[in-house]
Amino acid sequence: MASLNLAVVIKNSKDDAEFLLEKHKHPAKFGDGEYDSFVDSDLWDLPSPNLSVLEDGISSGFNLSILESCSEELDLKNFDFESTLNRLLANLGIDFSDVGEWRFLRSVEEPEFGPGSSVRTFFIAGKLLDHKDRSFQENLKWMSMEACFDCLIDVKPGSDRVGPLVLLGLGDGSRQFMKQKLSPSLPIQEYPPGVMLVPMRSRTSKPFKTTNLVIFAPENGSGEHQGTDFVAHGDALIVDPGCLKKLHVELKKIVNALPRKLIVFVTHHHRDHIEGLSTVLESNPDAILVAHVKTRHRIDSWSGNYTPVSGGENIYVNGQKLTVIFAPGHTDDHMALLHISTHSLIVGDHCVGQGSAVLDFRSGGNMTEYFQSTYKFLELSPHVVIPMHGRVNLWPKHMLCGYLKNRRSREESILKATENGAQTLFDIVANVYSNVDRSFWLAAASNVRLHIDNLAVENKLPEGFSIQKFKASCGLRFMIRWTTGYITSRIPFMINKPGFIMSLIAAGAGYLLLYTSKRQNKIES
Repeated sequence: MASLNLAVVIKNSKDDAEFLLEKHKHPAKFGDGEYDSFVDSDLWDLPSPNLSVLEDGISSGFNLSILESCSEELDLKNFDFESTLNRLLANLGIDFSDVGEWRFLRSVEEPEFGPGSSVRTFFIAGKLLDHKDRSFQENLKWMSMEACFDCLIDVKPGSDRVGPLVLLGLGDGSRQFMKQKLSPSLPIQEYPPGVMLVPMRSRTSKPFKTTNLVIFAPENGSGEHQGTDFVAHGDALIVDPGCLKKLHVELKKIVNALPRKLIVFVTHHHRDHIEGLSTVLESNPDAILVAHVKTRHRIDSWSGNYTPVSGGENIYVNGQKLTVIFAPGHTDDHMALLHISTHSLIVGDHCVGQGSAVLDFRSGGNMTEYFQSTYKFLELSPHVVIPMHGRVNLWPKHMLCGYLKNRRSREESILKATENGAQTLFDIVANVYSNVDRSFWLAAASNVRLHIDNLAVENKLPEGFSIQKFKASCGLRFMIRWTTGYITSRIPFMINKPGFIMSLIAAGAGYLLLYTSKRQNKIES
């Protein structure tokens, strides 16, 4: 079940084009001078408290009119609008009686980003009555939709930002037609303006289930590109078509709805980012793949046009400029993409919507480079981070610093384990991740290997630690110890399951029969 929010549009009685925005609280500081020096600019959005559902048998008597243009059929009496509004207005310093008639505008349920439940937001509007002069708190200000769009589509680094609720609740309805044209059956989220996300089921790793297909399809661009500082130009661009095969029909509809002059940007070669490439090529043989040369060498499903990039190149999409960022760490071919006008940073798998990203040592993942790429992103000062798994992040600098802090903290724990005598991969993982479910130790082992490499580069490993012994403990030796430990830890939970004892007896009998047969063959030979 989706969690519920209420977004409140309070209109200005003196200027009907203006509505009240609230400044969001910044995330808590880290207490570290380095990380706290990176501060995101202020974020303004519609006031939006959590909304409660009334208990069974209780219905609200709150009078909420519904606009004729609203096509939704909802029983609004099941929701506790009145007490939620009372609390919100009190926090804003506004009396409930100071606002005129409340109207229901719409409800919007976000797409399935995961890993938790989606969020459903109810938008209601009321006009502030003009019967007294008032001054608001510093965290409130009037803004028009035109001013909000200026903040969203013509971004100056470090300037104030406007959040997604303004666009979702009050945005231009003509964009909804574009979304329906692209994907009538799959929900699309647009934020910032012109940047559309379609989370599509993919063969990705838990806890996520989807990969975000990012779509740029500017309708009112100039179609021109200035100068010669570009490697590709087109009328539309998609990023990481990695959906499951059963969704290729939907992907085909999206590609067919886009202009023919299409650019396909791939952040890296993992299957949950490229599995739909063959369908894209089948739907549009003229599409141009833009990716790192190592990515291209690892892709078998593309025989069409290809443009290599290594970082620093520009791409133009109907007059809008995007810059390619080389960002190794997750893999050695990993790329990111910065949309210049909105200062949105598409980070691939460098960041995820929840938790931390896993680095792939089998594909050149490198912790030292991961740290360097993270600092590179911080220097870009993005206004929003768009991961390929999970929700958009509205506090990008705080998120990136959190990644650095957590990685450094984990690395200190790994170093401490080696100083206390841990020499093998399994011993280090068991020490550092003792409070983590063993099912996650495989992914953790990959990161531990890369942390050890980084500690070796920085010459921080204790004198008695043997890199050769550590590397010998990886691979099969780690798998045997992890498998044995995992099965042993699961037996207490499995033993009460129906059929477990019989399965255990059957497995034991099978092993005994196999052992006896081998012994008999040895005797006969």
